[in-house]
Amino acid sequence: MSSAAKADQPGPDWMPMEQVKAKLMESGYSQVTKLEADDGRWEGEGIKNGKKMEFHADPKTGALLKEKPDH
Repeated sequence: MSSAAKADQPGPDWMPMEQVKAKLMESGYSQVTKLEADDGRWEGEGIKNGKKMEFHADPKTGALLKEKPDH
């Protein structure tokens, strides 16, 4: 099976998706519209300070690693 055919899945030691969403809300997001496992981290989109943002979050802590406006 090629790696392209296999969807990225959260690892067994990853923080659960609901906890990651809660962490994002604590760090200023009013809404998380997309959250998925991608390339060894959580990746998603949401609304922060009224702006649509893209972000990457640490898979084990849920801490934001990177965020930028989604154009």
